[in-house]
Amino acid sequence: MFQTIRSLVFYLGLGLATVVLMFLLPISIMKSGLQRNRFLARWSGFIITMLRCICGVHYVLEGAAISTERNAIILSKHQSTWETFGLQVIFPAQTWVLKQELLWIPIFGWALKVAGAISIDRSSGKKALMQVIHEGKDRLDKGYWVVVFPEGTRTPPGSRGKYNAGGAMLAARSGYPVVPVAHNAGLFWGEGFTIRPGTVRVVVGEPIETADMKAGDINTQVEEWIEARMDEILTR
Repeated sequence: MFQTIRSLVFYLGLGLATVVLMFLLPISIMKSGLQRNRFLARWSGFIITMLRCICGVHYVLEGAAISTERNAIILSKHQSTWETFGLQVIFPAQTWVLKQELLWIPIFGWALKVAGAISIDRSSGKKALMQVIHEGKDRLDKGYWVVVFPEGTRTPPGSRGKYNAGGAMLAARSGYPVVPVAHNAGLFWGEGFTIRPGTVRVVVGEPIETADMKAGDINTQVEEWIEARMDEILTR
């Protein structure tokens, strides 16, 4: 019951913070490119801090060092809402590949659009794939990191979805490296209302150089790495 009350307080705070975000958006628009996304990432940092202080959800970063000199494609496990905020705190200025319906959410969706999100119609097949490749390369060339959730949707801890090839195709066509990410955020902020206290373990892999690699090989290597790390995280 106590944790449910803490969760309620957090969600109320998130609602108020989202109203504040509405007033921050005009300020962010006056900034250029990467500066705009860095500015908006501070809001996500506030949400992660609020989550820690109110609900007791911390995080620890493990694995490879994150380069500040060369951007890359992040292929991450997707279990919860946590990583949509957490990855913005952990990695440099970034944008995301996401379903277009998210842009319809008042305020939050507007922020995604301002941040240059690549919104796709997941039912459009090859058209969506080509959009990811074209717009993804555009963002990468401008210095953004691009976040792709290869399973496409949330998967509960211990589950594995089908790894779609969009992110791997973007890497193969653009030549940018891939950074795989595994985490256990779904154990704490998963389905249901109550957020559980604990420490999210975020494991970052060494960059995978994709020059001369086929998309299928990239996808397989990423999947094997992420799922092996997930087994380690969930059994420790």
